[in-house]
Amino acid sequence: MKASVSWLNRLLASPLTVAAIERSLIEAGFPIEGQEVVTGPEGPDVQLDVEITSNRGDCLSQMGLAREVAAKTGVGLRVAPSSSHPFADFAQTGTVSLSNPPTTGCPHFSAHVIRGVRVGPSPDWLRLALESVGQRSINNVVDVTNFVSYEFGNPCHVFDLSKLAGGQINVRLAHAGEVLTTLDGKKRTLAGDELVVADRDRAQSLAGVMGGADSEVSAGTVDVVFEMATWDPVVVRRASRRHGLRTDASHRFERLVDPRTIEAAAARGVALILEVAGGSVSDVLKAGLPMAPPTRIRLRPRRIREIMGVEPPADRLVRHLQALGIDIEPLGRGGDALVAVIPATRPDLTREIDLIEEIARLEGLEAITMLEKMSLRVKGPQASELARNAVAETLVGLGFFEAVSCSFASRETASLFMPEGLAILAVDDTRRAHEPALRPSVVPGLLACRRQNQDGGVSRAGGVRLFETAAVFAERAGHTFERANVAFLADVVFKGKAATIQDLQAGVRLARGVVETLVGACVGKAGVVEIDPKAPHCRGFRPGAFAGVKLDGMPIGYFGVVSDEAMAASGLLTPLVAGEVGLAELIVGYPGRSAIAALPAFPSIDRDVSFIVPEAVTYAAIEGGVTGAGVKWLEACGFVGTYRGPQIGKGRKSVTLRLTFRDAARTLTHDEVDGPAAEVVGRLKALVGAEVREA
Repeated sequence: MKASVSWLNRLLASPLTVAAIERSLIEAGFPIEGQEVVTGPEGPDVQLDVEITSNRGDCLSQMGLAREVAAKTGVGLRVAPSSSHPFADFAQTGTVSLSNPPTTGCPHFSAHVIRGVRVGPSPDWLRLALESVGQRSINNVVDVTNFVSYEFGNPCHVFDLSKLAGGQINVRLAHAGEVLTTLDGKKRTLAGDELVVADRDRAQSLAGVMGGADSEVSAGTVDVVFEMATWDPVVVRRASRRHGLRTDASHRFERLVDPRTIEAAAARGVALILEVAGGSVSDVLKAGLPMAPPTRIRLRPRRIREIMGVEPPADRLVRHLQALGIDIEPLGRGGDALVAVIPATRPDLTREIDLIEEIARLEGLEAITMLEKMSLRVKGPQASELARNAVAETLVGLGFFEAVSCSFASRETASLFMPEGLAILAVDDTRRAHEPALRPSVVPGLLACRRQNQDGGVSRAGGVRLFETAAVFAERAGHTFERANVAFLADVVFKGKAATIQDLQAGVRLARGVVETLVGACVGKAGVVEIDPKAPHCRGFRPGAFAGVKLDGMPIGYFGVVSDEAMAASGLLTPLVAGEVGLAELIVGYPGRSAIAALPAFPSIDRDVSFIVPEAVTYAAIEGGVTGAGVKWLEACGFVGTYRGPQIGKGRKSVTLRLTFRDAARTLTHDEVDGPAAEVVGRLKALVGAEVREA
């Protein structure tokens, strides 16, 4: 930000030396990167190059910097001259109309129609003032807009009224493919999500970035529209980056211009145009959302003392805040707090800690006591951190290696793992042209890591296994979503040239075991895990080899075989299984309670029974039918294996269970177990149409 010492002194109650202004800005937190001697309206001047942080858009103006100097030095601040033509709610006359729908992204738009201006060279004071901050003079009317932008920090623009078709001013979104020639002479094709100021027929300005050449003020201009508005910072930033246009206006609007600052700045601009170019105001139009009430923040002196280590006297504390334009309301009940009313120029002040930082800046960091020792209160790790460690340790114990992959992916890869109903969230950055999409799943990053291992010839007994805990992103109806997931990836181990169905089934069982082990490590035995075979939610998994995971009835993730399409897109050769679980859903139940019981005093009896069931019958249905029967002495039901073949018949499978029977008071005999085992068989026949497979 270029600042003129002479200009700053015109805004201060008492002039200061260059050294005093420079020292006060540095101490207030604004480093000076350089200075240059220039010519100003009063003669020799010094131009300061001031470094402004991104949260201090108010200091991208001479008034903002003068306010900081005044607050730091205590010299006082002059109020900039205003106009004798304040805002008025004129009815639309029919010659000029303004349209600014509340959904466009323009919180407030004002337009002053000034007729009978004489466009020509600027007076010396105006030309030299602009040159003192590095701006060149164009003509008296345009120079006023630049002057007001630099003085108040409110970018503004003037249109030639005769070049606005139909006398209309319409704030709207650009039409896709619409062409606008900007003031730099370049034709720009608009994408359709930029904001523009248009007349009846076409766009005349890229809102918040640069005006259009078609309505440029020239020597023949007689009537002008003086525009001052404020825009959605995100919309301005997107348009500026897309079209490669970094202007003083876009730089300021990206840092938020409060609508409540427009009236005073617009009045100043109108007054200066009338002064340097003549004319008269015929219309004053404004449209936008209702003005927000002032922000009020409760400030506790006790909290100031806790943060700074010192507590300035109450009168000095109030003086510091008032010097920044912050009003102080009466003390709270019992005098334990102040209520600070934040000015429209400081939208960055939203919390009590922000005010404490302002007090520390003005009080001086050297006033804060440096303690020789720092007192610390040591606490144990949070349960959420312990749960994260438990997740990682569990996966490492299962043979997985932790990976750290990039959060970005190509649009094609991201689309493979994008759930239906959600959209890809991407960045508009040339540095990420090939991978602009924020990943909707952690699995694509693991696939990329597995590809690097494959290219490096890495192999392990039991296959390569990877996991990662990271954030995933998506968008729906303009709203963005972010959540933390833990995902894993494992090779399907096989012998021979290709994996068989049995090999893939073993991989799926491995993935299921990983999920169940993770839940057990975090939630314990209390959590009920349900596996729900279903169609994949995305193209990244193979149909018929995919399942959702529920914990206590709530969906928490999924697992399955990676699809051939995803394998080909990643350049992988070995079949893979993958799974992904929401981290928040896992760790919310940590630490899980373990079930402790004495070892049984008497032996058990196991019975292996094979049932032939339709292919569609899930193991969960079979297990539920057994364990929910209340069979006498039945202690456990375990899975042994599944068989498919011509002996079983098409569309059917054989599932072998191991039934464990035990009596806590004595040793059972095999004859006694025959009855309960037969009861299990009968129940499964009735529930799922099972047939006992004879040996």
